[in-house]
Amino acid sequence: MTQDNQSPFADAAAVASYAQDTPRKVPGLADLHRMATLLLSEQAPRAAQILVIGAGGGLETKAMAEARPDWRFTGVDPSPAMLDLARQVVLPFAHRVDLLEGTVDQAPAGPFDGATCLLTLHFLNRSERLHTLQEIRRRLKPGARLVIAHHTALGPDPERWMTRSVAFGDRGATDWVKAQAAGKTMTERLPLLTPHEEEALLREAGFVDVALFYAALSFRAWVAVAAPVEGSL
Repeated sequence: MTQDNQSPFADAAAVASYAQDTPRKVPGLADLHRMATLLLSEQAPRAAQILVIGAGGGLETKAMAEARPDWRFTGVDPSPAMLDLARQVVLPFAHRVDLLEGTVDQAPAGPFDGATCLLTLHFLNRSERLHTLQEIRRRLKPGARLVIAHHTALGPDPERWMTRSVAFGDRGATDWVKAQAAGKTMTERLPLLTPHEEEALLREAGFVDVALFYAALSFRAWVAVAAPVEGSL
């Protein structure tokens, strides 16, 4: 679930604790994976080919593979360490999962029946996000679904919501001073967009029927449909 070498997942300790830490930090992560699978299934055929952008860690791929035994997955991630972790996590489904080092630009042309990009886009600035979304769109069949989820900039004070997300992930006796400091750092370092900007970017990249389906503290998730390519039949 990373997109560049500047992400925290270049750190060995973050990689080692990823599988344990992420479900604790993201409210309802297992249900988010289940909803993503459901939404992709609306259009995907039984033996679907699914593209997973930011596949390091393997948690969403594992969840989808468990739920849909006929689906096959192609995942890309620029972090070798996170890909190694993903390979361990999806080992029972290895015959249905191809994991590649790189970004969306290294993903096969497809076309794919659906795609996910979870907990990834908040690491990218607007132009990088647009490029990523456009390249995902180019690899999807018209009408295929894309599911995205990540931190957003909420309201007039995004730092407050980020602080709440940090505090939620702590799960111990809440240290608000520590949470506020971490929330401030994350808000300053992550190129966050507002929900309105997120939806506009999806449309600019060639998606329609953009719909919010998950909201939890600073996290938001959308499902969108790949529009027909202009000039296609």
